[in-house]
Amino acid sequence: MHALTWQGREKVSVDEVPDPSIQEPTDAIIRVTSTAICGSDLHLYAVLGAFLDAGDILGHEAMGVVEEVGSAAGSLRVGDRVVVPFGIACGTCWMCTRGLYSQCETTQVREQGKGAALFGYTKLYGQVPGGQAQYLRVPQAQFGPVVVPDDGSPDERYLYLSDVLPTAWQAVEYAQVPAGGTVGVLGLGPIGQMSARIAAHRGASRVIGIDRVPERLAMARRHGIDVIDLRETKDLVAAVLDLTDGRGVDAAIDAVGMEAHGSPAASVVQRAATFLPDALATPVIEKAGIDRLAALQSAIAIARRGGTVSISGVYGGAVDPLPMMTMFDKGLTLRMGQANVRRWIDDLLPLVTDDADPLGVLDLRTHRLPLREAPAAYEMFQKKHDGCIKVVLDPQAG
Repeated sequence: MHALTWQGREKVSVDEVPDPSIQEPTDAIIRVTSTAICGSDLHLYAVLGAFLDAGDILGHEAMGVVEEVGSAAGSLRVGDRVVVPFGIACGTCWMCTRGLYSQCETTQVREQGKGAALFGYTKLYGQVPGGQAQYLRVPQAQFGPVVVPDDGSPDERYLYLSDVLPTAWQAVEYAQVPAGGTVGVLGLGPIGQMSARIAAHRGASRVIGIDRVPERLAMARRHGIDVIDLRETKDLVAAVLDLTDGRGVDAAIDAVGMEAHGSPAASVVQRAATFLPDALATPVIEKAGIDRLAALQSAIAIARRGGTVSISGVYGGAVDPLPMMTMFDKGLTLRMGQANVRRWIDDLLPLVTDDADPLGVLDLRTHRLPLREAPAAYEMFQKKHDGCIKVVLDPQAG
């Protein structure tokens, strides 16, 4: 089969690799019909190469059709149309029974001190081959895959259940927005777009999206989101105070993560680490606190006293400096973590199957391309060229 593989810093290629096969009774094999590039894939593309090997298959947002099932794959059947959650969970361990699927004790990567295994996401999370491929082996298929209607709808109606929608829903859930409250969303990439729409759908009186990319700002406006353009706003905190009766937002969502704009010194260190040999780069990335924290610091700054900061953006540094005096003085609550995907599916599935499309899932993808064009798509997405907000790849295209 063909798959998108990591080959080095900012270098990926589509290669011929062996087809996956059933390895455990709980496995299934999926013929991938759509797979998306996630913002966190760009962390692998540019920053986290020390935790990858040449040839690793990337991608953790995938859906398709079941081609084969193991003897213990539960009710899953050949021919089912399914979305594959990006985290791999068993559904029955101590953590899973508490809804903490991202901490599944069956797939937990204990040797790295990390939570549940993830598709296509480095040695830290199990080095499981990812979904940017024609076929995907799905472990724990008795629980993970979400069967969706085979109703002729485009894949994009359901694809984002793999990551974007559950991550955004959890970000809003963790934000603890009071009834009629206000929300600020830092970063209007796919997660930020959906976080803003979900917050509005769930009753926030005002949602403020913050970014600097014109196409992202325009998309948010189409969905009724107030926006602040960082290219034109010199004082973000003052701008937010003006929109929130001088208090700040009840909840701030950081949907950016470790590669935020506005962190020039950290950017230099972060980039330099990617040129080190893996044996040297690994401790630097894990222990030197090299994240670019502008978005998180802004979230802390715009949150009102007694408010909440919800973090869905991925961070990697172990000793990132935070303004603890400010956080303590303001009495902030912080919530964060990998999305517990299956925990939110029951909330989301009725919304994505609704013909009215209340979350606008059909207005997120900006590019659909054959898998063979994935290397150019990664570069386009990273550089935000051609109005790129969300790329979906078709592994079956000729």
